[in-house]
Amino acid sequence: MSATRAGLRPVITGIGAVTPSGIGTEEHWRSTLRGELRVGPIASFDASRYATTLAGEVTGFDPADHIGGRIILQTDRWTWLGMAATGFALTDAAYDPAAHDPYATSVVFGAGSGGNDFGQRELQRLWSRGRQAVSVYQSIAWFYAATTGQASIQHGVKGPSGVVVSDGAGGLDSLAQARRTIRRGTPVVLAGGAEAGLTPYALTCQITGGRLSTSREPHGGYKPFDREAGGHVPAEGGATLVVEDPASAAARGAPRVYAEIAGYAATHDAHHHRDPSPDPRWYAEAMRRALADARLTPADVDVIFADGAGSRDLDELEARAIHTAFGAHAERVPVTAPQGLTGRMCAGGSALAAVNAVLSIRDGVIPAVGNLDDPAPEYRLDLVRVPRETPVRVAMVNARGYGGFNSSLILRAVDPATTDGGTR
Repeated sequence: MSATRAGLRPVITGIGAVTPSGIGTEEHWRSTLRGELRVGPIASFDASRYATTLAGEVTGFDPADHIGGRIILQTDRWTWLGMAATGFALTDAAYDPAAHDPYATSVVFGAGSGGNDFGQRELQRLWSRGRQAVSVYQSIAWFYAATTGQASIQHGVKGPSGVVVSDGAGGLDSLAQARRTIRRGTPVVLAGGAEAGLTPYALTCQITGGRLSTSREPHGGYKPFDREAGGHVPAEGGATLVVEDPASAAARGAPRVYAEIAGYAATHDAHHHRDPSPDPRWYAEAMRRALADARLTPADVDVIFADGAGSRDLDELEARAIHTAFGAHAERVPVTAPQGLTGRMCAGGSALAAVNAVLSIRDGVIPAVGNLDDPAPEYRLDLVRVPRETPVRVAMVNARGYGGFNSSLILRAVDPATTDGGTR
């Protein structure tokens, strides 16, 4: 890879979201800015006997509106959500992969748990009716790479593709992989992630992690940075972003360039427990390195989209990491975590956080921390309580995943005069 390509900053030219707060990007964004709580009792199955009964569910979604019937039969709900988000993003970018060389487009999605609904249904058939009752599509519908593969097939994409599995950090890590792929010569990459982990077995697995809220009341369910934070609630949904070589975007006349991927870094706690270690330095190091990669300083950051785990110890750890990375600026930079309104979507959540950051840059408004009533003062952070209208040129998006994953992404507004490629 040439030095020029190594420093190239890909741009985001399309976004699509399917979430509990709305089917489609603008519906989601309006709901987020209104502060609408979309967490409620699980309706897809009877969860009354479970320790966790709340979740963020995507309602009113019909996969037939977005993908063909044959694919619906072969795939799981998480793939339906991901492919719908991808369709929205491609439309937004005015980009049709079929109109280009098949090798000019790649797909790289983050994934956390695969096809839960399809897998549970087929395993129940196996144990109740025998192996002959199991669908032949079980082998592919549950697989982590199913959405990547199905999106590639639907859109005729043959560029280097893949899947990133790093729990909640996966959405950001997919964007980092998109940047690498573009720097190696592929003009366009579809990146992001979606999840649908609301089934009895999937919920049981998440409960055993010890981080889910046991509140029966939606307003008490998921409260990032709140004194009453008692764990998070799971959610389904996610987002897709069209990431593009700036020269390609300019050559085809992309209708808009939302932002550039200015910096990224990832670290790992190297800690054998399922949660991040009590030492926040590796999380802080990811933030520092992302800023260095973007050639920016803490003073340049207009907003931090935080991981916002919703547990007192993990929120405290994140606050310490921000103070370690930002120093004197830690109490000045606005911090938000709108996912308190919807629940945590694993890899889909960090992809959606990137979309939220893009929309903040576009509209000059920072959404509030979701479901925050009583901020914990000891964190000493400028937590956004109501949507804040302010110019946003640089946004930091942070995410963590169980197992010690820490990722930090820097998105930056683009001067239209600089969207023809090159480095800064």
